[in-house]
Amino acid sequence: MEFIEPILCISTQIYDLVEKVKANKKRCRRVSDRVKALDNLVRSIKNRGKVEPTADVETALKELSFTLTSAQELIEKYASAKWMERILRSSSHGDEFDSVNERLSDAYQVLSVSLQVEQGNMLYKVFELGSKEKEQEKREDEEQLKKLLLEYIKAKEESLEMIKSNVEKIMTMLNKPSVIIEDIRLIKPDELKYDYPKKPFMETTTSEVYKGEYHGFTVAIKRYREPGITPPREVKSIFDKEVQTMKRFESPNILRMFGICVQNEDGPSPQFLIIMEYCEKGSLRQVLDTEFSDLSWTTKARMCLDTAQGLYRLHQTEEKSKVHGCINSNKFLVAEGYRVKLGGFELAKTDSSLKRLPKGKESTSLCYSSPQILESINHVYSRECEMYSFGIVMWEIATGNKPFKDCSDKDIYQKVCKEKFQEPLPDDCPAPLKDLIDACRAYDSFQRPTAGVLVDKLRSVVAQLEEQ
Repeated sequence: MEFIEPILCISTQIYDLVEKVKANKKRCRRVSDRVKALDNLVRSIKNRGKVEPTADVETALKELSFTLTSAQELIEKYASAKWMERILRSSSHGDEFDSVNERLSDAYQVLSVSLQVEQGNMLYKVFELGSKEKEQEKREDEEQLKKLLLEYIKAKEESLEMIKSNVEKIMTMLNKPSVIIEDIRLIKPDELKYDYPKKPFMETTTSEVYKGEYHGFTVAIKRYREPGITPPREVKSIFDKEVQTMKRFESPNILRMFGICVQNEDGPSPQFLIIMEYCEKGSLRQVLDTEFSDLSWTTKARMCLDTAQGLYRLHQTEEKSKVHGCINSNKFLVAEGYRVKLGGFELAKTDSSLKRLPKGKESTSLCYSSPQILESINHVYSRECEMYSFGIVMWEIATGNKPFKDCSDKDIYQKVCKEKFQEPLPDDCPAPLKDLIDACRAYDSFQRPTAGVLVDKLRSVVAQLEEQ
């Protein structure tokens, strides 16, 4: 019951802040509406008096307090007198609302189911928001933001060139088409445009990846060198089944898939292409190898938040939690502005059906494996195991180094399982960020945070660093 009064207090502060926001008013009010609905649930717990809540409700209340603190800091960005400067220093410009609303929705579902609240059906309407409504809300907020940005340019004559450059970048981003409105589907060959000359920017043992354009989006076009023998009809059937699952993964921090394309479908050698979002900076590991010295702690914290939001979307998507299964720094891709997106699992069955796998199997390092996996090959891979792997990725972002470099698998086992060793973080690493990275790498899986709590905490870390 210790979280109830702080939750109600933060809720009141959020209502007051929403009245003061200068931009993104509609999305701030959407957050406020959800908080009010949750407020009713929390008050119903308080009104029960001495009836002790279950452990599930206690856990949900604890996580809700983290989420509300995160929501409060988000809305403060748009209510502050320095709101424009904070937006110019930020890189998300609105995407964070989706993450906060997802966390509030999850808290509502857990509490309402646990409490079996009679008015649940009525309150649930507050949390239902279709893609079209979200897009309309987003467009209206962004139109308002464009006007405010132009007014801001006029008001800051003394540093016009620098401000104009920053504002133009944001305006370009706001004017980009939204990937949410694009269905994942079969794509006709004439809908794709390639950069010329046609040269792959990435090659693997089974595929070549080209840069191109699709419906105004810059895309990566993956072409298979020697496709397997799966007939086109069967490939399409597999693809159709996976599409519905992929739609549940729509998030700014999960690599967007646009669909597949079959060239020369009726010929003797059909060509198969997978079309996905293009991330110009490459993998996270590549960025850390080449641009680490350019990254401030604020940028590193934002990158950690991006990666966590991608993982959270994956873990929370289905009733039976889904795990990635192979988290490492090569599975995250980096777009303009150091926006990080989780990849490496999209249309997995379709992808597998198209590959002609090479003989032999490459051995993989155990540096991302949790102590539980290292101790027993029969240990069930879980979200907690994946959180350990994710902690290693965050350590990479903080240090720029490769984990357990030059260590053999035997060395890794000795250090992780016997010595309970954690590779050190830099002395100048912000303490709140260090604590989160260490918690994710905890030897005891019980001590590792959930992806949801991690997102809330990282958002607070980013807000604090942006203020400095």
